[in-house]
Amino acid sequence: RRYYGVLEKQFRNYYAKASGQAGVTGENLLRLLETRFDNILVRLGFAASRRQARQMVRHGHWTVNGRRVDIPSYQLRPDDVITMKSGAPVETVVRDATELTSAVPAWLQADHDGLTAKVLRVPERQEITTPVQEQLIVELYSK
Repeated sequence: RRYYGVLEKQFRNYYAKASGQAGVTGENLLRLLETRFDNILVRLGFAASRRQARQMVRHGHWTVNGRRVDIPSYQLRPDDVITMKSGAPVETVVRDATELTSAVPAWLQADHDGLTAKVLRVPERQEITTPVQEQLIVELYSK
């Protein structure tokens, strides 16, 4: 929960959704958390932290597929295109954050000059670098 900045109730909802999907529940849970809008902005290097990403999303500085999205927990899907609104007051903050970025995950594609990105596919478990043992989470929440 703490890695992704999610509260308990929301985390339980993610667990319920993950357990209802086909496949391994722990991996499904991590995929749901990884594909949150605020998390993807951090992975792309457009924000220095999840809190900063949440605030930029809430203030409406980003669009998904040309539509304004101001919900940090919005689930992005493959082929979604993320774009910063032109003239956004946080553009310099985002450009500074992109300079600190070392690498973008293989499941994402980023254009740091144009401040756009695309979700290529859903991440595989080995591509998720968050140090977590998802089986322990499943055991705790399955009770």
